[in-house]
Amino acid sequence: MNRPLSRLVVGSLLAVSLNAPGLRAADGDYVSPPEPVMAFLDRHCLECHDDSVSKGDLNLLDLPFRPENPDNFKIWERALDRVHDGEMPPEDEPRPESQARKTFLAGLEKPLTEVDRADVEKNGRVRSRRLTRVEYEYSVHDLLGIDIPLAEMLPEDPDSHGFETVAAVQQLSHHQLARYLDVADLALEEAFQRALEGDATFDKFLKPEELVKNRGGNYRGPDLRDGKSISWPIRLQFFGRMRPTAVPEDGWYRVTLKQVEAVNPGKDGAVWGTLRSGECDSNAPMLWTIGLVEATSEPRDLVYEAWIRGGHELELKPNDGELKTAPTGAKGGNVSFKGRDLAEEGFAGIAHQGIRIERIYPNAGRKQVRRNLFGDDELASWQDKPEVGLRRMVARFARRAFRRPVTEEQLAPYLEIGAGELREGRPLPEALRASYRAVLCSPRFLTFVEKPGELDDFAVASRLSYAFWVSLPDWKLMQAATEGRLRKPEEIVAQAERMLADPRAERFIESFTDQWLKMNEIDFTAPDPRQFRTFDMVLQESMLGETRAYVAELVRENLPVTNLVDSDFAFLNGRLARHYGLLDDLSVKPGDGLQKVSLPAGQDKRSVRGGLVGQGAILKVTADGSHTSPVVRGVFINERLLGVKIPPPPPGVPAIEPDIRGATNIREQLEKHRNNESCASCHQTIDPPGFALENFDPIGGWRTNYPASGKKKPPVDPSGLTPDGAEFEGLRQWKAIYTGRREQLARGFARQFLTYATGAAPRFSDAATLDAIVEDAGESDHGIRSIIEAALTSPIFLTK
Repeated sequence: MNRPLSRLVVGSLLAVSLNAPGLRAADGDYVSPPEPVMAFLDRHCLECHDDSVSKGDLNLLDLPFRPENPDNFKIWERALDRVHDGEMPPEDEPRPESQARKTFLAGLEKPLTEVDRADVEKNGRVRSRRLTRVEYEYSVHDLLGIDIPLAEMLPEDPDSHGFETVAAVQQLSHHQLARYLDVADLALEEAFQRALEGDATFDKFLKPEELVKNRGGNYRGPDLRDGKSISWPIRLQFFGRMRPTAVPEDGWYRVTLKQVEAVNPGKDGAVWGTLRSGECDSNAPMLWTIGLVEATSEPRDLVYEAWIRGGHELELKPNDGELKTAPTGAKGGNVSFKGRDLAEEGFAGIAHQGIRIERIYPNAGRKQVRRNLFGDDELASWQDKPEVGLRRMVARFARRAFRRPVTEEQLAPYLEIGAGELREGRPLPEALRASYRAVLCSPRFLTFVEKPGELDDFAVASRLSYAFWVSLPDWKLMQAATEGRLRKPEEIVAQAERMLADPRAERFIESFTDQWLKMNEIDFTAPDPRQFRTFDMVLQESMLGETRAYVAELVRENLPVTNLVDSDFAFLNGRLARHYGLLDDLSVKPGDGLQKVSLPAGQDKRSVRGGLVGQGAILKVTADGSHTSPVVRGVFINERLLGVKIPPPPPGVPAIEPDIRGATNIREQLEKHRNNESCASCHQTIDPPGFALENFDPIGGWRTNYPASGKKKPPVDPSGLTPDGAEFEGLRQWKAIYTGRREQLARGFARQFLTYATGAAPRFSDAATLDAIVEDAGESDHGIRSIIEAALTSPIFLTK
């Protein structure tokens, strides 16, 4: 007798109660599966899953076939997947004949597809989706021309399938609406104040001798030597703070460090540090990173732009964990440089010749803000007829905010709010502000207006703009929508090419990459300082920049999807190259920041850094700061890169703990774990990529042995077997296997992009469309941008 449906399907994959509606048949309500399906189950499954045995609490004999019930659908879908992937029956049991297997799959796939497609036609793939808080911030910024932070004032967005854009988990509660009102008030206050009163100005240059002034308390500022301000690697909290740099009010500022140069640069030709802002006091310890400082032997100006809160000052110091720490030269939390020369003593430092701080408005100047609020007409022209001016300006503002034409009926309530202000004797600007406030809190602004079926041109314009710019459509997109051109594939591709070439596409790279690859969790854990003494903020920020720059390159150059797992190039700076042990092997130019470098092929350490899987940020977010787990990394690689969905563990099955004892190999722990029938099938899929990455420690460093308290350090074994039986000795061989599976990688990436861009993961009935996307992109070697463009012109993107 062949092995029945495993407990995997029952516990971990189905994870539903048999008492749920549609899962246990009442008398007279039983609906039998299609005959070919029932025949297969009768031959291969029912001996262990009928009303008398019911292994894993699964009674297939009485399980009705009601795929219109979502929970029931999941059971049958998962059963189909397991048979399709060859995971059932297992290898140690007689296998069903090929034709019997095909008949079962076809007999189950057809009715499931029909049910799913009917639901999509009725309700749409995507339920009502609202703007995420990041999308809201960018939308309000672009609508008004302001640049104040707004996202942090709104509730965090939950995620599903890895993305915050997924509609199924979004809510719009009374609490959230109250927050939207508050944020709208702040945004409009900023916009109207700038438009009516003008922009604040601030421009201050501080010489090195001014930066050493202290306003009381412990001195923890820079050294002053030979007319230069110098910061040294002193580990006191807030060392490097410069009291005179405090800014007068909240705002965006341009900070220019004049003639920055390294004192005693390291092997990579630089001294690395950080520029941060904050109150720099123990009662307010939070500091905000403005940027990394790469000081080299060649003096040069370094320019940064950042939002700085009023009263906050700057802190500049070397922040490289590998630097030798300099003594404070004083007691009691003070720093003194009197009677000593730290440069002569060999300490590294960052020197500069002054700081300029200027108030800026990076999103738009006052003139553009006025135009966004009032149009091309001046307010004075409407003094004698404010009702006419109100109608004209509110109609224009609402059309931009709602991202489509607005009917008189739709416009009426917003006009009435402003008209009420005019009747109360308030001036036109206050009436406009009241109407605009209502617009910014309207469901037509906060949500995407989409009807089941094919999207209209304006909905397509919104999907495109929020995919690539995380914000409103521009006038070119709106014009194309008005002319009815956004249903044509060639027009969609042309618009996508235009948008990706725009600087605003950096928002897409950051938003998509950070959610897809969990870069937004880079701060979730802190590496254990006892194990990883050299880990520092410069390294973490460099890792984050590396992954974003790499994804941007894949999109920009339309590189093959195989670059997700392997490549002959990377984006490194000196700090990263040093951490990866590549400084002697690569040409990384000091002062150029992250730069594209070649990784020659061959059986050496350079090749392991190609692709996403060898990047420090990926390796950090898949570890807990102290230990690595093949399970955690395996789930990540399967779901995010290979397109394999991993279900949650079965109820009551304990998780694998990290190998903290050193004496027990993690493989031995996993072997015991896999002895549980509920776990074995999933771990055949989960573990292999996790094993392949075991040579990387929690911060992405290379290792050949696990850490241990004793002298004996267990060796790392990165070998394994892929789910379909391909053997690999380590990461290089694993990469070679999967670079040969372009279609799988392309399908997985298409699913990720479509989930992000539409607000819902592809459905069961979308399988044929995904196949078509992969086939279309194959004409361009499965280039990343080709996959994106094929996805944009697919029914999945163009229908609700």
